[in-house]
Amino acid sequence: MHIISRVLHAKTAPGILLCLSAMAALIFANTPLQDLYAGFKNIPVVFQAGTFIIDKPLLLWINDGLMAIFFLLIGLEIKRELIEGHLSSREKAILPAVAALGGLAVPALIYAYLNWNNAVAINGWAIPAATDIAFALGVMMILGERVPTPLKVCLVAIAIIDDLVAIIIIALFYTAEISIQSLLLAGIGLTIAGFMNWRKVTNLGPYIVIGLFIWACVLKSGVHATLAGVALGLLIPLKAKNEDGKAPLKVMEHALHPWVALGVIPIFAFANAGVSFAGITMETFLQPVTLGIMLGLFLGKQIGVMALTWLACTLKICRLPQGVSWPQYYGMALLTGIGFTMSLFIGTLAFTDVEMATPVRLGVLSGSFLSAVAGITILLLTTKRKVGT
Repeated sequence: MHIISRVLHAKTAPGILLCLSAMAALIFANTPLQDLYAGFKNIPVVFQAGTFIIDKPLLLWINDGLMAIFFLLIGLEIKRELIEGHLSSREKAILPAVAALGGLAVPALIYAYLNWNNAVAINGWAIPAATDIAFALGVMMILGERVPTPLKVCLVAIAIIDDLVAIIIIALFYTAEISIQSLLLAGIGLTIAGFMNWRKVTNLGPYIVIGLFIWACVLKSGVHATLAGVALGLLIPLKAKNEDGKAPLKVMEHALHPWVALGVIPIFAFANAGVSFAGITMETFLQPVTLGIMLGLFLGKQIGVMALTWLACTLKICRLPQGVSWPQYYGMALLTGIGFTMSLFIGTLAFTDVEMATPVRLGVLSGSFLSAVAGITILLLTTKRKVGT
């Protein structure tokens, strides 16, 4: 038990669990356990209160419900970073903002170029634009103290901006038919949360209750329910202090982080990463959707991050973090190609046809794997182990 406790408290634990969850999903999907795996994802789960009913298979409860908690944490992190963190000033924000812009645009362009003539496939243009902050940082943490701290901070800042833009993309491009009534009710809930923030209400209980109401309304509105988590996260007080002298936002962020990192994300990965290799050939990898995602993540991310960073540094708009070399920065740029959780999630929104699940998952897994291996290799070659570690 002591060994298990040490593993769960290690900084690399989220990345390790994510890898294990993905491997477990692949094993279940490619062994006689595949029927059990499919049955697990399709377990019917029903919640009803009067005439209000939510009837979804377990997979959608995970993608719409558990991931709302993940996005709540993202909302909290974005607010904290914008107000007092790595993105709180122009000097701090300009480099990760420029890098994130390149890392978003180039992968999307590569995917769009390869799928331009397919009206259905083109909907997945945003899949390779996302970075999995937990996985990418977890991979970097495996290298320990040999990686300069400013480089880790830069990766986090890029991923935070990346997630913010991904949220906007989901809201604008992956929204179904709108229910005005449900959206108005969600708006009322957000107004109440905003009023509580203005009145400096520091008890998190009322925010959680109103957050559940907002989530249910957004779920029924046609806008993706995970956006409710982001919106609520932005309304949790950061400046006000509770009776213990702590900011409610930091209290909630601290409380949610282990549950999200060690629970929500691994469960999502297990439910969504299972790709059956039956019938998969080299032609499958060369399908435009698979190829677009794989090349978008592996090539697009590194090209976009490096090209715009180099241009911005050449024009003296920004500079590399202190103590970070260009080869080390390139290793970090490769790690931004680990799209995994966010890319798989956007893939579930982009395509409703189950036939598209395999090429999406294959593209995400292969692109993320190549990015992780290449990033680790470059960082190992460009950093030195500190004496005594």
